[in-house]
This record gives sequence, structure tokens and C-alpha cells, in this order.
Amino acid sequence: MCLGIAVTESNLPTELIGRFGMAHRRYTRGGQAEYRFLFRDRRPCLPIWRDGRLQVARWGNSRGQSRRLPRTGWTWQQTVKDGGWRDSGAIPVEIPASYGLERRGVWYLIETGIRGLLVPDERGWAVAYMLCEPASHYYRIMTGAERMPVLIDQRI
Repeated sequence: MCLGIAVTESNLPTELIGRFGMAHRRYTRGGQAEYRFLFRDRRPCLPIWRDGRLQVARWGNSRGQSRRLPRTGWTWQQTVKDGGWRDSGAIPVEIPASYGLERRGVWYLIETGIRGLLVPDERGWAVAYMLCEPASHYYRIMTGAERMPVLIDQRI
């Protein structure tokens, strides 16, 4: 599963970078600056588009901050379709991404972004989950993973 994303600097407003103290997330790939968001970070977070605004939300519940939410950072697209999040207050969001990171350190190009779900925890804090689906044959060969993120207007 996608363990991290990178967003090119040109796709993140300077104000957002400053407000959320993202200087430590800045890397350079091929001479171009990008900001990385990794699930293994001490405080994992993701940029999200919500109601036309770019925000940053906690990525999942890996540290068990919520007793109500699953202790993961992903949810199956089929679970959402089957109504598994129906009474949770969850809303669909888009996660902007230029690259995705899979286990074994494989980075791959993402054209637009990833579908996500934003759900409030019991304190009302917004928590983002990445939607996933069974891996395509190519994605499985490329990364060795059995599931892949649900990409926006793109199929790998």
C-alpha cells in the first residue's frame, strides 16, 4: 500500500507550508523541490482538498489516538461503497500527490492525486484515510503490493 506521497513545491501554497511548519518535509528530486508525507512519520499527516480548500489532516489512527477509528491509514474503496463508513460523518476528499511511495522504496508517478476519506474522531479532529483497491497486475509487478491507492483519473 502507498506508504507516502510527495507533492511538488509548485503545488503547495507557501502559506500552507509556513502555517504547518513543513520545512523538514522538503526534499529535492531531479532538481525540483517537493514535500514528503510519510505514514511512518512521528505525526503522519496528509494534504487534502476539502470544500475547495487545501488543508492538512492527520493521516489515520496508527498511534491509537482514537478509540473509535480503525488503527490504520487506509480503507478499502469497497468498504466505503458498502456503507462501512456511513454513520461516521465521513466525507470524500482528494489527496494531491505527484509521487507515491510503496514498500521496498519504490516511488511512482501520480498525475493528479489519490481519493481519500475524511472522518472526525470522537474529539471532532479530522482524520484522513487513503482509499485503496486490489492492485492491478502492473502495480503488483512494479511494487510487489496486493493493494494500491485509488488514483484520480489514472490507472496504473
